[in-house]
Parts: sequence; C-alpha cells; structure tokens
Amino acid sequence: MNLRQLQLLRAVIRCETTVGAARELGLSQPAVSNAIKHLEDQLGFPLFERINNRLFPTQEARTLYQDSEPIFSMHAALESRVQDLRENKAGQIRIIATPPLGYGAIPIALQRFLAKRPKVRVAFDVRRLEDVTENVETGVSELGFVLGIGDHPALVTEPVHESRMVCVVAAGHPLASRPVVTPADLADRPFIALERGTRLGTMVRGAFEAAGTPFQSVVEVRYCHTACVLAASQIGATIVDPFSPEASGKQGLVVIPFEPVTPVKAYVVRSRTRPLSRLAEVFLREVRAALAER
Repeated sequence: MNLRQLQLLRAVIRCETTVGAARELGLSQPAVSNAIKHLEDQLGFPLFERINNRLFPTQEARTLYQDSEPIFSMHAALESRVQDLRENKAGQIRIIATPPLGYGAIPIALQRFLAKRPKVRVAFDVRRLEDVTENVETGVSELGFVLGIGDHPALVTEPVHESRMVCVVAAGHPLASRPVVTPADLADRPFIALERGTRLGTMVRGAFEAAGTPFQSVVEVRYCHTACVLAASQIGATIVDPFSPEASGKQGLVVIPFEPVTPVKAYVVRSRTRPLSRLAEVFLREVRAALAER
C-alpha cells in the first residue's frame, strides 16, 4: 500500500462518495472507483460498505485512516516548510559584526528582516575585526560586517556604504557649535584617541599629520563606542566613525563633520569558497537599505 493509495482512501472516507473524492483529487470518478477496488483486492478485505450510492468505511478502513493521520500531518508540515524556504521565511543565518555596525545599522536591518520572517533563526555576535574575519573564514558565520578592511586572501570584501569620520563632543563643549572641526581645533583641547595600530586610529593620525597638527591625546581607547561614552562624560572630544555616536546610546552628544574629509567604508565580508545562502542574500539587502537611509 503506497501513499497515493492512502490519499485516495482518505479522500473517499472524507467525501463518502467517489464523485466527491474525484473532484477533490482532480481525477475522474471511474479512476477513483477502480483504484479503491484494486486496493481492496490487494489488501484482501473490503474497505467500504455501499448503501444507497454512499460509501461507509469499514472498521479496517477507519483504522487505516487514523493510523495514517500522522503521516499526512508530517507531509503537510513538510510542504509548509518547503514553502517557507522557497519564500525565505524559514531557516537559519549566522552573522557577525564589529561594534560600530553591530550596535548600529545591523540591529535595524535585523528587526526588519525578522518582522517578515518570524520562523528564521539568527545567530548574531559582535566582536573585534580579527574575530569577525576569522569566524567568516572558518564558516562559523556566513556574513561579517566591518569598517575599513583591506583585501583579504580568504574572503570577499565588498563595500556596502561610504561615509566620513566625525567629531563627537558633549553638548556644551566649546566646539559643539562649530559647523566643522579640524585637527587645529583639537590641538589644545583634551582629546580621546582611537588605539594606535587600528585602522581607524591610523586614519585619524594620518589626518592630523596631513594638516601639520601634532597629535596628542589624554585617553586612548580601542573602540569608537568607548570613545563616544567618554566624550559624553565630558572627558574630551573624539574622532570616530559616523555609526558609533548613535549606537552608543548616550544622550547629549553632538556630531560635527571632521575635516580634512576622512572617508570610512562599511564592508560585508564573506567566504571565497562557500556561496551565500538565499537568506543571507536577503539579509544583505536589508543591511544595504538600512545603511542607505543614514
């Protein structure tokens, strides 16, 4: 007895006539009648009692119907699962980001992504740049989002947004009302620097050097998020990426364009050898949209 025969049997039991079952299954009435007759011959016992042109299932037929219910429930669930996968509404995606994007644009994109796909499961982590590239390279994460990365031998690096570094100060700071801030404006004021040797820290030092202004700081930190928290505490001014001030969650921060213009790019990184899943491609589009709105 195969699944198609079970499907026919169940349809006849539900409809109580071969005509109704044929209509439900999209078959002719003779085809259904012949199939039931063949099934009874195959099983060696009757499945229906025929009374006044209606079919009443025997106890054996009702037993088969009940016992087959889990099979068809599982099949319906599987079909629903396939449909969800086809429409990118189910599955799993693993993403990782450095703090500026991980605390800023990525949560916005993730909220929109999951609102349309409540059955999708997401693994999300925020790490330093080296951890992001390692996780994507080893396959722990499918997509990574970082700032200011160069070429990587094992990864595809693709820019998703370009902006510029900004000066961040607390409200009431002497520079808060300036239309732009330059290295000369920061020369004699307490300054919170990004760690020497980091990509963004090197870019800021390069801007000071290009302007011919000595670089001095009262505090040096690794993350832009930390620099914004300290700036909010009125420790000094800082130069950071444009995402971190909002992501820091600190109120009363003033964001001012920094000159000379110091470009900073957001990148997505992915494996060179493993193709992206369809879900990852959809999520990447959400990230691009969230970044484009900034």
